[in-house]
Amino acid sequence: MTEFLLVFALAIALGWPLGRYLAAVMRGAPMRGDRLFGLIERPLYALLGVDPSRGMGWKVYAKAFLLSNLVLGVIVWVVLMTQAWLPLNPNDIPNMRWDLALHTMVSFLTNTNQQHYSGQAQLSYLAHASAIVGLQVVTPMMGLALVAATLRGLFGGREKNATPVRDGAEADVGNYWADVIRPAVRFLLPLCLVWSLALTSQGVPATLQGGPVATPVDASAQMAEQKIPLGPVAPMVAIKQLGTNGGGWYGPNSAVPLENPTPFSNLLETLALILIPVSIAFMVGSFTGRRKFTALVFGTMLTMSLVSSGTAVWSESLSGTSSDIALMEGKEVRFGAAPSALWAAFTTQTSNGSVNAMHDSLAPLTGLVTISNMLVNAIWGGVGCGLQQFLVYLLLSVFLAGLMTGRTPELFGRKIEAHEVKLLAALVLLQPLALLTFTAITLAVPSITGNSNPSFHGISQVFYEYVSAFANNGSGFEGLGDATHWWNLSASLMLALGRYPPLIIPLAIAGSLARKRATPEGTGTLKVETPTFALTLIAVVVILTLLQFMPVLVLGPVADHLALSAL
Repeated sequence: MTEFLLVFALAIALGWPLGRYLAAVMRGAPMRGDRLFGLIERPLYALLGVDPSRGMGWKVYAKAFLLSNLVLGVIVWVVLMTQAWLPLNPNDIPNMRWDLALHTMVSFLTNTNQQHYSGQAQLSYLAHASAIVGLQVVTPMMGLALVAATLRGLFGGREKNATPVRDGAEADVGNYWADVIRPAVRFLLPLCLVWSLALTSQGVPATLQGGPVATPVDASAQMAEQKIPLGPVAPMVAIKQLGTNGGGWYGPNSAVPLENPTPFSNLLETLALILIPVSIAFMVGSFTGRRKFTALVFGTMLTMSLVSSGTAVWSESLSGTSSDIALMEGKEVRFGAAPSALWAAFTTQTSNGSVNAMHDSLAPLTGLVTISNMLVNAIWGGVGCGLQQFLVYLLLSVFLAGLMTGRTPELFGRKIEAHEVKLLAALVLLQPLALLTFTAITLAVPSITGNSNPSFHGISQVFYEYVSAFANNGSGFEGLGDATHWWNLSASLMLALGRYPPLIIPLAIAGSLARKRATPEGTGTLKVETPTFALTLIAVVVILTLLQFMPVLVLGPVADHLALSAL
């Protein structure tokens, strides 16, 4: 309980000033560090051949986003398939098979970091440091850029304070390149440097030397010697936690003592899971000029987070089934059940996916909590992506509340009409269609399923893998044999479906709303920044993301819990 309260208190205390600073960065306002940061930013803009002051409509913005993803994706895919022939490979790591390289590339390009490989055994230092960590820095900022552009569109575009937007005019939603580079250079990288130094002080490795060779204590292992894999671990752990990335240097992630050696390092890494998403929630008010909007966003997210985290900790450490000694399998005794459950809750409330215990070994109801968190995907969410998904729920709630009260739905003075509702409907239907279709196909063909439990838990394993991919989370029930052509290719498709439509469709809706003339808010305007509307929004989230998946949740984790309770 102490760690539970401490992490929330630190996240709020640090998130408030960080959010205000991030709002200034995203607004492009003059800052004290402009001269210093300009030394880094100007060469990057020159290399890309772009003018950071030039505004973009939403279509040009989206095209720039997709183009940057395509170029980076091709480069990373080639690096992974040729790493054996490239430098910085002291452990002689072989090239990746094409389908595994494709899945790894798509996974890190979508800020998911779902791993069908073991990092220390299948990636060279160069692949780790450039392809993997490079994407871990850039892709969170891409999500932040898209949500910043969407917010500008919802409020009429950047030029609204200077020149009124004419009906039918294309609004300026910002410059994509500036929105990615500025927060990366001025916010994320300095924060990662601080976290990396703190983790190094706790004993997390940070070296480019090959690991030492040790003689196994247990002679029955039939190994004459064992090479301990090291590397620049601390910088990767910092960015994987802060950037809601999650892909660890080692296969077992932060359950490995080298990646998470002490109680203080565990506290640092747990805090980092939600620090930037909390900061973005606080950023909203300063960025949009509506302070009460921050109260709606933060209050709603915090309420859902407290319920989720409390349920997970109760299920794992205080419920009737938590006394079963078998549930300690897959957990680090040095952390215990409650901190493991808190990490599991936070890592799925965000799109992080890192672990300090194996989720396949969690109590069934804790597994239900983690799956539910990813289905919602907006409790805190990924960097930018979580707020983007929250805006989708906000638009849907405004539409439904307008229908219930007999008013024309409008948000921030702009009417939500048939075009916007159709786009929202397509986005809402995409999730169940994709998840349930691929789960059914995989379970129906045992030769491709690869699960280690054929009963209720086996259903959870398969469903969890696809939910994790679609939510761009990356964690998994690791009893699943997922390094196959089927899993690599089907999960790659799910990764892309969970990343690009949920980022681009809300931007398109915001672009559509920005073309409309805003009407002044009056006594008949639906007030969204109220506790009543916040409860309505939470109800919409529960109905859309949990009730429609109730059958598979009952067949999976709920049935698993009942079977365990009956023993």
